[in-house]
This record gives sequence, structure tokens and C-alpha cells, in this order.
Amino acid sequence: MSDILKIGKYEFTSRLIVGSGKYPDFKTTYDATIASGAEMITVAVRRVNITDPNKENLMDYFKDSNVQFLPNSAGCTTAEEAITLFRLVREATGIDIIKLEIIGDTEKTLYPDVIETVKACEVLAKEGFTVMAYTNDDPIVARRLENAGAAAVMPLAAPIGSGLGIQNRYNVVFVKEAVNVPVIVDAGVGCASDAAIAMELGADGVLTNTAIAQAKNPILMAEAMKNAVIAGRLSYLAGRIPKKPYATASSPTEGMIQF
Repeated sequence: MSDILKIGKYEFTSRLIVGSGKYPDFKTTYDATIASGAEMITVAVRRVNITDPNKENLMDYFKDSNVQFLPNSAGCTTAEEAITLFRLVREATGIDIIKLEIIGDTEKTLYPDVIETVKACEVLAKEGFTVMAYTNDDPIVARRLENAGAAAVMPLAAPIGSGLGIQNRYNVVFVKEAVNVPVIVDAGVGCASDAAIAMELGADGVLTNTAIAQAKNPILMAEAMKNAVIAGRLSYLAGRIPKKPYATASSPTEGMIQF
């Protein structure tokens, strides 16, 4: 069955996106990413080198793979900062698919500043970037981001790195219903079952970093996430049975031998 994830002009067969932060080294980052089957890896441009060829460069590890780099604007707190950063990244690398991430609360929750995000999205989309926008789990904001040109919206499941899992399942569904672009559940995934639940709710994909990078066995967790996303997607497409308050016999009673 062909089940392609389309984000702007880009197409992917994997619906799992992974991050590159919090690993002990680039080799482990590479090994976990390959084990995950992901075709996209996010990179915080301010923290991980992908632009300076004179220093150890993460891109060198993936040069013979099919993994697409997804630069993100982690560390930016204003639209102006993010716009400037992505212009420099495109000039240096040619990459035009980006994860727009503008944080409003840098001290405690790491929640996004959605007003600045919408402002930046409008500018970047007009300049030809394929914008994947990190946001809160608000369907109204998701619709505004789509109208601003976002090619995908990325609502948080819980605060970044918390591992709490999806705290409001209804909001994931509401966001999905509100927009026509892909919805990628981002932030807060703690284990494979969280990823499966996100997909069963109808999300088009899942992005996870900390859950893999800080697992006791990152490679094994990467494989678990891969399979969870696949299972959750298939479950969603298959359609679950309705919930009922009472038992229902699994075997039919018609034609049974009567005593």
C-alpha cells in the first residue's frame, strides 16, 4: 500500500521525524536515525553545526543516506530572529524546508509564541520556504498558520522534552479537523505507545527527539518508534470498532447446535 506523506513539494514514505539533539555524539545520532527509518532529522542551527565545513559537521554523517535535514529555529524568540536565521541557512546550504520554532517562554514551559510564529510564517512562505510550524495544540492557531502559508502544522503533545505523552487527545483531533495540511505531533512524546496513540488519533506524523536520544538504549527505542508509528497509522486507516458499555460475543449465535 502506497501511503506517502506530502509536505509542500516534498514526499516521504516514513511518517516519523527525529531530532538530533541530546545525543552523546554524531555517530550515535546517525545510528539511531537510521534505525528509526526516518527520512527527516531536525537540526537546531544555533546548536548543531551544519554550515561550517571547517568543523565537525553533522551533514557529513548523512551524506550517503536519504535523510533530509530539517533546520529549526530553536533558540529564536522573535519572528525577525527566525527569518534572518533561515535566510542564512538557505544561502549556506540550499535547504528550503524548515521547522519554524519561536519560543515565548524560555524559562519553564518552552511554549511557542504563536503570534510571532504566524508573523514569521507569512514572510518565510512568501519567500519560498516550505514551512513546518511548531505551535500549541490550538485549532484556531493551526488554521491561522495554514492561512499564513504553513505546509504543515506541528502541535505539541506536551512540553518539549517532558515525556508526558499526549495531554489533550481531543485537541489533536480538533487541529486535524481544522486544517488541510499535514499535522505532525511534536514535543512531549515519551515512549512508543505515545507515538502510536498520536497516529491512531489521525496525526499525519510524529516528531520525537528526547524519547530516543535519552533512552537507555537509543537504537532500540528508535526501532520501537518506527514500528509504533507504522502500527498507529495502519490502525487509524483500518478504523477502530466503536466503544460499547457491555460485552459483545465474539462468535455468532446463529446456526449453533441446540440442546
